[in-house]
Amino acid sequence: MLNLSKNNPILISSLLQYSTVRNLNNRPYYKTLNKIIIVFSIISLIVLFLPWTQNISGSGVVTTLKPNQRPQTIQSQISGKIEKWYVQEGDFVKKGDTILFISEIKEDYLDPNLVQNTQNQMDAKKMSVQSYDGKVTSLSSQIQAIDSEKKLKLQQAQNKIRQSILKIKSDSIDLIAIRTQVKIATTQFNRSVQLNKEGLKPLTDVEEKRLKLQDVEAKIITQENKLLTSKNELINARVEINRIAAEYNEKTSKARSDQFTALSNQYDTKAQVNKLENQYANYSIRNGMYYIKAPQDGYVNRALQSGIGENIKEGASIVSIMPSNYDIAVETYISPIDLPLISKGENVRVWFDGWPTIVFSGWPDMSYGTFGGKIVAIENFISDNGKYRVLIAPDKEDAKWPKQLGIGAGAQTIALLNNVPIWFELWRSLNGFPPNYYQPKNKSIKEKK
Repeated sequence: MLNLSKNNPILISSLLQYSTVRNLNNRPYYKTLNKIIIVFSIISLIVLFLPWTQNISGSGVVTTLKPNQRPQTIQSQISGKIEKWYVQEGDFVKKGDTILFISEIKEDYLDPNLVQNTQNQMDAKKMSVQSYDGKVTSLSSQIQAIDSEKKLKLQQAQNKIRQSILKIKSDSIDLIAIRTQVKIATTQFNRSVQLNKEGLKPLTDVEEKRLKLQDVEAKIITQENKLLTSKNELINARVEINRIAAEYNEKTSKARSDQFTALSNQYDTKAQVNKLENQYANYSIRNGMYYIKAPQDGYVNRALQSGIGENIKEGASIVSIMPSNYDIAVETYISPIDLPLISKGENVRVWFDGWPTIVFSGWPDMSYGTFGGKIVAIENFISDNGKYRVLIAPDKEDAKWPKQLGIGAGAQTIALLNNVPIWFELWRSLNGFPPNYYQPKNKSIKEKK
């Protein structure tokens, strides 16, 4: 029968003759290792229940808090030729200091006396406006004189009409009186003839009555002619009124036409004056654009244009300036999945490249070389790198940020969320769950109110 057992007593007894094999039975270090494992297990179990601060990490760069404090380029508002540089790279300039002088290259502005000539044209046009104003005033006076004369002429014609009417009445009364005389003379003549036939009146008396009758009859014809003449004068007086009205209306219309023409020329000249004033102001302002000046205090970082005599286009960048006074901030980028978890006013820990730092992301109090910050702005549109931009300002209640930081330096950020046990954070990370949703205390208080 084969002895196939692994615990062959013969083999073991043969190995016990060696001291090395006999020492293996003692194994004193196994007890120490077991104690270490037990202690480590207990410590690990305790550590699993320690508090852990959930956080969102990000990376970014140092920038400025306000847009007007960030590096900027100075552009030329007009095209021109570089004539002289007044600064060099690294120089400190104050607001209004001259950086560069350029000369004109456009043919419309090459005249050195362009501004003075434009002012002379403007002054001449202003004198023309005053001349037209005087002409309009003179024509207004002329129109008033014509109206006054027209009134007097019409009053004179109306008086003549009244005279003609009265004369017609007088001539009519005289005609009636003469007709009465004719009747009386006829009656006297007939009576004289009758008495002559009866022999009571002589023939000479009859002839006297006949002569008197003929004389009265001649007067009646003359008086009728006078009456017709008076009526014709009345008609002529009325025609004269119409003639006077038409004549003076024509004079007034001509004067008003001249006045409107003068007004039209005056308004046209005023428009030309306004245009020349606009050109004069533009030319004066353009003369001030030949000297390119610093918009604020700062340092000349880099000259983007160089040389003397080179042409630059309108809107071309000339130099880059870094403002001397600025409020530092950090812009960082976070993943879209973390965007709902942060809000304005949330506390953030920041550490900078080149600054000695020891970071424990879950235990911010134990970290070294980190600085406090607060979120002041969150961009609502995703950036080109696929993340959202967040702007962080220094926390005034925490330690001040280093003064040695330069704009553009790298920075790392950690946004602090809720406090949870370590075992929960490990479980969340293994399952890929997002951190707990966090809201700042001040925001929750406002919502409750």
